[in-house]
Amino acid sequence: MKFSGLAAAAVLALAAAPALAQPTADARGPIFHNALVDLSPASNAPLMVTTPAWAYGGDIPYENTLYRGNHFPGLSWTPGPAGTKSYAVIMQDTGHAATVLHKPPILHWSIYNIPASVTALPADMQPTANPPGSSYGPNMKGAAQPYMGPRPPPGSRRVYHLQVFALDTVIATDPGASLDALLGAMKGHVLASGEVTGLGSFDPTAKPWQPPAHPNDDL
Repeated sequence: MKFSGLAAAAVLALAAAPALAQPTADARGPIFHNALVDLSPASNAPLMVTTPAWAYGGDIPYENTLYRGNHFPGLSWTPGPAGTKSYAVIMQDTGHAATVLHKPPILHWSIYNIPASVTALPADMQPTANPPGSSYGPNMKGAAQPYMGPRPPPGSRRVYHLQVFALDTVIATDPGASLDALLGAMKGHVLASGEVTGLGSFDPTAKPWQPPAHPNDDL
């Protein structure tokens, strides 16, 4: 599935942790587009985002990857400010493809219209057990996709960003397979935002790796 605007949708931001380096660019244009900054007003208040599966910036357990079961790690965040009506979550890999090959980051997961009363998603949440009223958005495989964990190849350590946005609206239009459409519906409505990052690595017990037939096969 092709996401024509995915390069413009990579998200680099931080909740309650030292700031990451700003996005860089070369003659071919921006590597990243900081959607969290773009979508959020200057007065944006950070959400404190955590997962029980790893510490901020720590190693993602193999159980939370496509190598060993693809179990959802769990996610929680501090409540958004007054006026919050829903939350959206976006997970992306901003590793080798984006920083070295100048290709769009890989979109692993998105979910939107999480009710304002919900500030946690349980560990091992099943694909059909998302909060009532919420909907899965696109990932790199298409529209309305559940959690898809990392699967980096040998020798690669990727940075994965799980980002939470508090919105002053409920998204009325199905974004389909377009992350641009989802971000467009969020633009101007973000009251607060934050993230937790994790490092994904190759599972040494996995079957011998073969070069991907398609660029997006490295997850």
